[in-house]
Amino acid sequence: MHIRDWPAGERPREKLLKRGATVLSDAELLAIFLGSGLRGLDAVATARQLLAEHGPLRRLLEHSPPELAKLPGLGPARACQLSAALELCNRYLAAGLERGEALTDPSAAGRYFAQRLRGHPSEIFAALFLDTRHRALAFEELFRGTVDGAEVHPREVVRRALAHNAAALIVGHNHPSGSAEPSAADRAVTARLKQSLALVDVRLLDHFVIGDGAPVSLAARGWV
Repeated sequence: MHIRDWPAGERPREKLLKRGATVLSDAELLAIFLGSGLRGLDAVATARQLLAEHGPLRRLLEHSPPELAKLPGLGPARACQLSAALELCNRYLAAGLERGEALTDPSAAGRYFAQRLRGHPSEIFAALFLDTRHRALAFEELFRGTVDGAEVHPREVVRRALAHNAAALIVGHNHPSGSAEPSAADRAVTARLKQSLALVDVRLLDHFVIGDGAPVSLAARGWV
């Protein structure tokens, strides 16, 4: 049965319009992008097959556009649509930090770091630079490493903070293994960064570790 022959309340687009996007399953959301399915399958069934074979959703969306284009049911045009949608999400989150409002919700920064860093095959260490009112000045990826770690140089972090005339900053890095549990090395780097930044009157507000689950805040654990 084609989706247009389904009861109106079960069709993904109609459900979204009537009840909002949050009620849709991953497969239904993906089906809206697909528009149509593989031969013999509707868009929802095709989406379910994609998620079963190449998912879950986050893993599927972490594929590069050329990789997505090779998957059954996608192709170049749909791969570009999915990649563009993901980048829109990234820019939406960035806009919330860049529109001049003070950062009052620490978890918002954690979500932003997760969106920017999660899924990379190697470790990336990044910083969000803030002014005296904790408004975002810039976000930079400072160090890249291997799957096991990235070497962090406090002097370079201090140099970039001074270049942005930052009064404070939040740092974060991803764990490609998926575990967001801070290591002893993570705590040691945090301590060195805090000491180095204090010498130039810049505050280190938090250090987020990004894995598969929720971001882990070292400040929340009393380690900053």
